[in-house]
This record gives sequence, structure tokens and C-alpha cells, in this order.
Amino acid sequence: MPAAVDAGDDLWIAIKQISQSTSDSDYIDQLVPVMRDARYNNQIIQAFQQFSTDKEAEIERICNANHQEFVSSVNSLLQVRQGTVEMTERILELNESIQESINTLAAQKKALVDSRGVRQNINETNEALNACLDVLRLANHIYDLLKEKNYYAALRSLDELQTIHLKSIGRYKIAEWIDKNVPTVREQIREAVKNDLSTWLFRIRESSQFLGEVSFYYTDVRRTRNQDRAESDTRFSKFKLNSAIELVADETDEFDVLNNEEAGNETDFTPLFEAMHIYDTLGKREQFKAEYAADRRRQKDLIIPSSLNLLDEECGDLSSLLESIAGFAIIEKATMGKTTNLRQQSDASVDELWDSMCQSVITLITNALPTVENDELLLKIKGRIALFMLTMEKWGYSVSAMTDLLLTLFSKYSELLKQRFSDDFLEIVTTDDYMPMPINSIEEYDKVVTVSWYTPDKEREELTFPCVLPFSQMYPLCCIDIRNFLNQIYLFSDDYFQKSTVIDETLRTSLDDLLCHQVCQSLLDRLSSQYPGQIVQILTNLEHFEIACSELESLLFEARSSPSATGPIVLEATDKFKVAKKTASDRIFELVNSKIDDLIETAEYDWMASKPSAEPSEYMVELKRYLSDIMSSVLLALPTEIKEFIYFDALSHASTAILDLTLDDSVKRITPAAVQTLATDTRFLASFVEGLGNPILMENLDELTQTVALMGTDNSDEFFDVAQRNRKYGKVDSMKGAILLEKVQEGAQFAAQSPTKPAASERFGTLGSRFGIR
Repeated sequence: MPAAVDAGDDLWIAIKQISQSTSDSDYIDQLVPVMRDARYNNQIIQAFQQFSTDKEAEIERICNANHQEFVSSVNSLLQVRQGTVEMTERILELNESIQESINTLAAQKKALVDSRGVRQNINETNEALNACLDVLRLANHIYDLLKEKNYYAALRSLDELQTIHLKSIGRYKIAEWIDKNVPTVREQIREAVKNDLSTWLFRIRESSQFLGEVSFYYTDVRRTRNQDRAESDTRFSKFKLNSAIELVADETDEFDVLNNEEAGNETDFTPLFEAMHIYDTLGKREQFKAEYAADRRRQKDLIIPSSLNLLDEECGDLSSLLESIAGFAIIEKATMGKTTNLRQQSDASVDELWDSMCQSVITLITNALPTVENDELLLKIKGRIALFMLTMEKWGYSVSAMTDLLLTLFSKYSELLKQRFSDDFLEIVTTDDYMPMPINSIEEYDKVVTVSWYTPDKEREELTFPCVLPFSQMYPLCCIDIRNFLNQIYLFSDDYFQKSTVIDETLRTSLDDLLCHQVCQSLLDRLSSQYPGQIVQILTNLEHFEIACSELESLLFEARSSPSATGPIVLEATDKFKVAKKTASDRIFELVNSKIDDLIETAEYDWMASKPSAEPSEYMVELKRYLSDIMSSVLLALPTEIKEFIYFDALSHASTAILDLTLDDSVKRITPAAVQTLATDTRFLASFVEGLGNPILMENLDELTQTVALMGTDNSDEFFDVAQRNRKYGKVDSMKGAILLEKVQEGAQFAAQSPTKPAASERFGTLGSRFGIR
């Protein structure tokens, strides 16, 4: 307590003055300065309490000396104390009021100071906000440009934002945030451009087939125009499609495959150019080239199916595939022409894509080719491939990889064609009636002569109808098939197929095989027939086929598509038919000679006869009738030289067979009467042959007639005189002549001994020879 009083001398003095004051207002002036001092806020009460305590002690001391005065003093003191308490309360209230006033004043002053700072901050903030808002507006404008697909303007605005506007607000966080997001926005722009490019790539992939279809149509128009040009001017006939002359002749044609209103085709490269420009601006040109190449590779893979159906008569799947590939490759070529350093012909990726697509097509077609069993469908397939090759060659692509595929197709085509015509030939040969072909009208005649290699014996005006042609119906039908086969084979050589040597050789070998095996061999197989008329007709047909083969050799030589080929064309079928003719002739000889043998076997000569027969033998009459019949009917259709040759051989065989009767071992003796009967038959046969008017045929009977004359001669010694024999019996075999002379001499001796009745053993011998009994 003393420390509190000592610490505040001023306070203590004030209290004393208050206590000595006579009125309440006197001490307030002394108390206010003290109360204003914040140091004494807590000490005032303590000082008053100390003062009160001191006074009480003093009063008590005084009271002890004077009680009465003390009591009165106590009452006074209590009153003073009561006043002091009230004063204290008022002081406290005043202090509180003053404190509140001071706080309010301080708060107001602080608010004033703060308001001035806030106003300055607001101004600065307003300026900053305006600057940031400008930047944000530019940033939002960039996003608006991005939405509007104005990518280059967005990219320029982004560069302007980063290099200029962000520097003015560089001290603010928003500048840092925006600056950090600039690469992201650039990437968004790149992704947006990439997405647009992907959409464009998708559209051109979807339109590739239509683009290929339009290009195929244009190629077909050019081909038709080139054919018309060649027909009107033969000088153009040697210039094929895509040749320099053809391209010059068509240079006035302004047909644009990529953009053609008539075809409804329009290819816009703007997204590609924009993407290239954006990537260039971003400095990512190489990345763009790599991504674009990867996208095109993926699109190429989407074009190629896992399998291919070649059995559609309209070649729908194949056409769609080739058109899609053509459209894809045309876009590649157009891209190379419209851009710089993006896609170049020397670029391995472009060549790899083209080669890959070609190999894929080759693989798909090769795998599906075994299912094709129709040559007409295969020709359509080849036509689509040739159109594809012609189109892509026009666009500067190498189509050499497709050449082997065409060879494969041609090999398959020739096999199918050969099989079809082989079946046709076989059916024609097996269903033919092997009768001379009847012709009922001049129109029918003209048709047959036109398709067949046949030179009529009479002029067209000299013919009367109905008439018959020497060959049977199979010959003109086969000729038609042969011509159709030639035409079908050469159909493959149209357009692009350059392997003319392969075509010529395939045609020759296939035609040779068809003629040799399906025609000639089939005719040879039918020679087993027992009907001479059928064999004669086969021989006639073979004769005409041989002529046809000779004509075919000339025709193939003239139609040869390879200009480098030299030398004549030789068909093995020509010799085959020639040999077959000989076989057929031999078969006719065999049948005729067999019939002659059958007739001669019926001869009933009585070699021991005592009287000669005045009439020719029955078998000789039948032989004459048979020879006359086959000459006028069976052999009538044969060429004269063949007919005479067959007749010549038949007479030669008959002559030999008749002589063999006399030389039979069972004939031991021959009487003069039997010789006269044989001479009668010989004269009868010679008379018939002489009536044919061919001296050569008579030569066949020389041996028979001279031998029979030798048997009837009275001077047999002439035969043993070489000079006489050569003059009179030059055709007689010396050994046979000697044997027969011996038999005749023995027969004459026997007849002289028994002129009316031959020995039983001789008669038995003659009959035995007829039945093969000895």
C-alpha cells in the first residue's frame, strides 16, 4: 500500500486537497487530471482506501482522547465515507464514460485512417481488376475462337496474350496461372486441329470408294474414246490407253476426278492445310508428318478386308475393294501435289502403303480364286482389275506387282475355258449322228460355210436344196466352238494384259490339246464301231478337221498378238488328224476286208470237178454286189482319192484271198474244170472292175488273172523261162506259181484217169478246207 502512495505523489496530493475542500465541486478539478492519466486508473481506489484508513486511525486516536468528540467525529466520518463512496461510484461512472468516449474517438480515428487506405487499395484493385479483366477477356476470346474453329487466330491471340498482355499483370497470381495454362491451351488447339483432321480423314475414307468409282468411270470413258479414235483413224490403233499419244489427245479434257459437280464429288483439302499450318506454327511439323502417316496406315488397314467373295456375278466385293484402294491412292497422290514435304513419291511410307495394298489385293484374290469355277465371271474379275490398273497407272503408280496376278488369272481362265469347251466338244462328238449333214435352205448353208473351214465343190448359185454336206453336224459345231474359244482367249488380252506371248502359247497348246484329245481321240475311240458307214463318216470328218487345222495355223499366225514372235505356228493336231485318218482308213479296210473274207469263205469250189461252171459263183456275185454297194453308198461321201484307195485295197485283198483258196494245204489237186470255173469268176470280177473306169484298180487283179491264166495254160514251161515268165506272168509269185502248176498237173492226171467221178478223199478235202478240217 505505501508503495502505491509513494508511487503517485500527485495522486496523494490531490486526495489531500479533496479532503480539505469544502464543496464537492472543488475537488473535481484536482481529480480530473489524475483520472485522465491511465496509469492511475487502478491506483485511485487504492489511494482513497489508504486515505480512508489513515483517517480512521487518526479519528480513533483522537477519539481515544476525547470520546465524545470521537463519536461526533465518527458520525462525521461516516458521512464523509458515505460521500466518498458515492463520489467513488460517480468517478467510476465518469471514468467509464470517458473511457468509452476515448475508445469511440480512437475507433473513429482508426476508421478514418483505414478508410483512406481502403480507398487507395480499392483504386489499385480496380486498376488491377481492369487489367486482369482485359487479359481474361482475351483468354475467353481465345476459347471462343477455338469453338469457332478459327485455330490460327486463336493461336496468334494466345501468343499475343503471353508475350504482351501477361507482362502487364505479371505481379498477380492470375498471370502466373494463365501463363501456366498457355501450353495446355496450345495443346487444346492442336488436339482440336487433330480432331478436325481425323474427321476429315474419316470423311475421305468414307468417300474413297466413291472417288475410286468416279475415277473408274472416267477411265472407262477414256478407253471408249480411245477405241472410237482408233476406229476412226487407224494410226491410233497401236497406241494404248495411258500412252503418250493418248494423253496428248485427251489433254483438252478437263474432267477433275477430285472435284466434279456432275459426278457430285468434291474433295476439300482445307482441314489438311490448316492442320499443317497450325503444326508448323507450333513447330511440330515432323510430329504432324508422323501422325498423318500413322493415320493413313491405319486407314489403309481398315480398307483391306479379312476375306474376299469372288462369286458375286456383279463383282461387288472386288469392285468395292479396288475402288476404295484407288480412292485412297488418289488422295495420296493429290496430297503430294497440293502440299510441300508432307507426302512425297520418294517417301518410303507412300510406296510401302501402295505396295502393301497391292500385295493384300493379290493375296485376297489368290486365296479366293479356287472358288471361281466360271470363266465368264473370271473374265469380269480380270476386267475390274485391268480397269484398276489403267486408272492407277494414269495417276503415276506402278502396277507391275499386279502383272503376276493377271498371269495367275489367265492361267485359271484358260483352264476353265478349256474345261468348258472340252465338255462341249465331248458332248458334240458323243451326240453326233455321224451322218452327212442335211441343209434345207441357202441361209442355213451360208451359216455353216461361214463358221466352218469348208470349200464347197459347187458354186453357191449352183446348189439346190435340200442337199447334204460331206461332214456330219459335229464338224460345224466344233468349228463354232473353236472360233468361240479363240475369241474368248483373246478377250483376256484386251486393255492392260501385255503378256501376248503367253496368250499365243496358251491358245496354241490349249487348242491343240482340245483338238487332239477331245475331238480326234474321241473320234478314234468310236472307230471300234462295226458299221462301215459310221467309220466312213468319221474318216470324212477327220479329213475336214485336218483341213481346219491347217487353216487354224494360218489364222493363229495372222492373229498372233505378240509382235516379237517369229516363225510359223504348227499344231500337233494337224498330224494327229492325219494319223487318225490313216487309222480310220485302216479300220475301213479292216471292215471291208472282213466282209470280203466272209464272202470268200462261202466259196464252194469243187477243185476235183469234172465239168466247169458256166456261171460265176454265188460268192462272186455277192462280192460284186457288196463292192458296188459300198462304192455307191457307204464310200460315196469319201474324197475320191480315199475312196479309190479303199477300193484298191479291197480288190487287192479279194484277189489275195481268192488265190489263197487255191494255195490251201487241203487242196492237193485242181482239175482243169475247176480251173475254168475259177477263170470264169476271175473274168466276172475283172469285168466289174474294168467297168469302174479306173485302170489302176485293174492292176490289183493282175496277179489273180495271170495266176489263173498260168493254171489254165497248156505250155507251163513258159513259166520256168524267166524271159517268158516276166512277159506273160510277171505278177505271179514264182513259188506260188510252181505249187499251183503242180496241183493242176496232178488234177489233170486224176481227171484223165477218172473223168466222171472224183475220188472221195478229194471231195472230202475240199469240204474239209471249208470247215477247217484237214
